[in-house]
Formats: sequence, C-alpha cells, structure tokens
Amino acid sequence: MNKRLSIPGTRSLDASLDTTDSEMAIVACPPHPQFDGDRHDSRLEAVSDSLLGAGVDCLRFDYGPWDEGNAEQTDVHRAVAWARDRYDRVGLFGFSFGASMAILAASSAAEGSTPDVLSALAPAAQVTNEKDVCTSLDTLAVPTQVVYGERDDTATWKPVVDRARDNGVAVRSFPADHFFVGQQAKVAGVVSEFLVNHLRAESP
Repeated sequence: MNKRLSIPGTRSLDASLDTTDSEMAIVACPPHPQFDGDRHDSRLEAVSDSLLGAGVDCLRFDYGPWDEGNAEQTDVHRAVAWARDRYDRVGLFGFSFGASMAILAASSAAEGSTPDVLSALAPAAQVTNEKDVCTSLDTLAVPTQVVYGERDDTATWKPVVDRARDNGVAVRSFPADHFFVGQQAKVAGVVSEFLVNHLRAESP
C-alpha cells in the first residue's frame, strides 16, 4: 500500500509511505533536487520494493525549497523524527546527494532523529554547502554501509569509500556507473538486506 502524506513543519515535506503496517521503517533520501531528484527516483523505489518484500515500510520524501544542502539536512532529521514517532525501529537510506545528506544527518542527529542503521548508495565526498562527508563518517555511531559503482564518474566517491574502510564501515562495490543501470534490483537487494538485518538484530 502507498500513502501520500505531508510531513509538517516550517518546510512542509511531500512524502510517500510504502507500507505493510510494519513496526520498522526506512527513511529514503532522494538525489539532488536541482537535477530532478525526488522521492520517485528509481533507485529509491527499487529499495522500497525490496524492503516491502521483507516486511519493512519505507518513507520516501522530497526536500523543501533548495537551500544549498543546509535545510535539506534538517529535512532528513525531520523525516527520521516523523518515523521515530510511529515506528519501533527506523533506518536511513540515501542515494547520491541523498546518500551524502543521510551521512551528514546521521552524524549530527539529535535525540529523536537518530537512525538505528544507515546505508549510503553512491555518496559524494562534498555537497554544495562544502560540508565534509568523510569527516562525518568518523562520528557515526550506528551500523553503516557504503555502496558504490566502480565506474562512477559522476560523484567523487573514492574519498568516502577510503574513509569508510578506515572506519570499519561495511563497503560493497558493483561494476556499475553512478546510476547502477541494469543492476538496480541487485543493488536494492544488497541495501535492503543490510538494513533489514540490522533492524531485526536490534529489535527487542
């Protein structure tokens, strides 16, 4: 079942909740909004489909008006907090710009907006506000996965992957470009397996 909703706040966020009435959910962060990135991105939808198959809900949301990556990070916090109010366990996922936002948000989350697990697909080392994604990996306190395409020439992923490995973060690679053309279902399976396994392992 898919429910369209709006997450209230100073920046109202349009969202889609793909649900099987689970007690666990993943919040999915879309790619760059200035390059047509939104909650309908095919990678987000593929991950959501895989999660639903495992009995886990997925909240896909759109950022508010463009703010150089600053308010967008707050948007992630608010989406996670919304899910926290409704679910026992909450994870965080993002693709491309959304992956970088997810890492930044998870490393700076306040009580009530901290995810239980994080997966970042094709994150870039820098976003337009020049916040350092690599440094944020040093302070993450939740199980984290970084997935990247070996032929990705869109995002500056190597510094993120190197820092992730230095920090003992789970890293998976695919012989793919930035958009994982022809491999989205396989990538979604790897991402959802990591997220679901950790959500279930930590459940009371």
